[in-house]
This record gives sequence, structure tokens and C-alpha cells, in this order.
Amino acid sequence: MKLVTYSINGKTSIGKVVDGLVIDLANAYDGAPQSILGILQGGQEVLSRLDQIKPSDVATTYRLDEVNLEAPLSNPQKYLAIGLNYQDHVDEIIKRGGKAPEHQLWFNKQVSCITGPYDPIHLPKVSSALDYEGELGVVIGKRCRHVSEADAASVIAGYMVLDDVTARDWQRQTTQWTLGKSFDTHGPMGPWLTTAEEIADPKSLEMRLFVNGELRQKTLIGGMVYSIAAQIAHLSQVMTLEPGDILATGTCSGAGFGFNPQRFLQVGDVVRVEIDQLGHIENTVIAEPV
Repeated sequence: MKLVTYSINGKTSIGKVVDGLVIDLANAYDGAPQSILGILQGGQEVLSRLDQIKPSDVATTYRLDEVNLEAPLSNPQKYLAIGLNYQDHVDEIIKRGGKAPEHQLWFNKQVSCITGPYDPIHLPKVSSALDYEGELGVVIGKRCRHVSEADAASVIAGYMVLDDVTARDWQRQTTQWTLGKSFDTHGPMGPWLTTAEEIADPKSLEMRLFVNGELRQKTLIGGMVYSIAAQIAHLSQVMTLEPGDILATGTCSGAGFGFNPQRFLQVGDVVRVEIDQLGHIENTVIAEPV
């Protein structure tokens, strides 16, 4: 399924996308979940029931181009991101005098940064080094702890397209990256949550990022240093992962800071991130409102 959070005529609801239609799911049956997080918390029984819903089963359907798509998950407990997790990106850092991390390198993006797949992103008043990072997002589907790599696939609800927007000047102020990664609007995601059974092999998917139509990043998801399974196994040694938790699985080479001279985002730039089978997000940079 392709699960969406959408708004139309001042009302926000949830649905699934089928053949260019958004089928509303909030009233699919008595007691149906009212959010995608609620769907995930309901487990496989709820997912299977909603998967069987047809347009003729519900009173409300819209054409996809009639609705405004919101971030599929606006209120996860956690939004965690791994740094330096594509080999070409690590090589890029080494060439600039840095070094490869010896372990998985994780940081938080505060959930208040989350915004929709086509919403504007802000150039902060306090930053002059706004950058992009196309990433695959993995969404957790089950409450879990101490998950083995062999079992990791069983706790994945699905996948999204992400842009880990970063204020590089704030990121560099400290060894802790959270502030530089967490400005409001710096977490666009979507356009929907594609449930895991639709993606046979995430490693085979290609990701591409464009700025104003110019290709800046391109990679196969299989280029990760630490696989998705390894990431889940590592994190779950430390903390309980909950349904709806978002993992940003790393970016490849080609971010703006890696160019010489550096190519940071400016007001008016349009950033588009595409991942095969998952769709795309596209966000225009605007000045932070006063």
C-alpha cells in the first residue's frame, strides 16, 4: 500500500493511493485508525484489513491531484539519522582531510523539523550554509528491542523519500549535530509511506537528487556501509524502537558542501529527491518568515 496523510477543503485525513485515486481510510470501518501512526500501532491485522478496502467500499475518494499531501508521519516518537553511511560519501570526506567513522554514527533530527513532501523549506535567518541530503527513510512497524540482523525485516513497516536538510554552519559548531539538523521545515518526507511488502529488495532502488533540474546525487541504496538490517540491530541494542519511528539511512556523495567551491542552497532553489518505486518529494527554498 501507499499510505498518505492528506488535506482538502481545510480537513486532514488519511488514505491510500490506488490508480491515481486517494481512498479515504479514516471512515473505512467503525473504529478505523485516524492517523498512519495509528495504523502502524494496530499491527498487521489493521494493515491487512485496510489493504482490502476498494474505492466502492468507502464514501470518500479523491483524485490524487485534488489533494494536498502532508508528511505521512507528523508525530513519530523518534527521528534518527545515520551519518557517513555511503562509501562514496566516506571517500569524499577522506579526500577533504576527514576520516571514516569506526562505528555507526547516529544523531537526532527533532520531530518538529518534519514537513510535507511539497512544502517549502526555510533558509534560516541565522544560517548561510543550507545543504541537502537525499536519503531513504525506513519506518519501524513494531515495538522491538534487541533485534537481530536476520529478523530486522520483520519490524519494518515501510519506506519513504527523505531530504535530511542541514544547516552546515550550525552542524560544524559542535560534535553533536542535532541543532544543525533540526531547524523547522528541514525534514521534508513522503510523498507516502510505501509498505514493506511492495519493495522486494531496497538495495536495488536508485536514489537521485536534483537542484533546479541539475542532478547532484545519484546512488543505489545498496551502496550503504551499514545495511538497513545492521542499523536496526545496532539501534535496538540501545533503545526500544516504536511503530512510526523514522530512520534516515544516510546520503551519498554530491551534497553541496562537497563541491569546490561549495554549492549551498539559496532562496528560490528547488530540490527534488526521487527513489525508484517510492515516488519523489520536491521542495522550494524560501527565506525564513519574519
